[in-house]
Amino acid sequence: MSIGNHKNYLIIDVEATCCHDDAFPTTEMEMIEIGAVMVCGETLDKLSEFCTFIKPVRHPNLTQFCTELTTITQEDVDAAPNYQEAIKQLKVWLYQFEDFLFCSWGDYDKAQFMQDCGLHKVPYPIPAPHLNIKKQFSKAQRVRKRQGMNDALKLAGIPLEGTHHRGIDDANNMVKLMPFVLGRKFISRQK
Repeated sequence: MSIGNHKNYLIIDVEATCCHDDAFPTTEMEMIEIGAVMVCGETLDKLSEFCTFIKPVRHPNLTQFCTELTTITQEDVDAAPNYQEAIKQLKVWLYQFEDFLFCSWGDYDKAQFMQDCGLHKVPYPIPAPHLNIKKQFSKAQRVRKRQGMNDALKLAGIPLEGTHHRGIDDANNMVKLMPFVLGRKFISRQK
């Protein structure tokens, strides 16, 4: 897959229900937020963004751990659309763009889409190949260890903006890393 010659890059970060005490298995996690930013492939400027909360059904009550991690509240998800409606809204926004590469920090986001689409019997909504930009960042910057997004920002000398583990904020932070992901800029090496 060629990563450098797409008209646009779709940066997505999702947040999902979670717990820290094995109250439910990871296979029962469900999306509670989709944060997405479309970026111009040539300039890497932000073209548009999309964000929605989603009402979970398997475990409709968020754990305290989940709320503390994401800052997403029970009120946020109670007032949110269901998965089918959220995906419909995502597609309306997404399909105004063409020739994009789906990018996320790791493979988790794509896997969560696949899992939730199966649960809710909704077709997979992203008509584009996927790029794990966590892996691509390490490759382009020649760093052995795959960095978490926050650590990658630190390596690049970019301050984290917004709240870490909020989908739309993390997606916007990833946008700032795209020049490093694509090898257009390089981190400075400490001597």
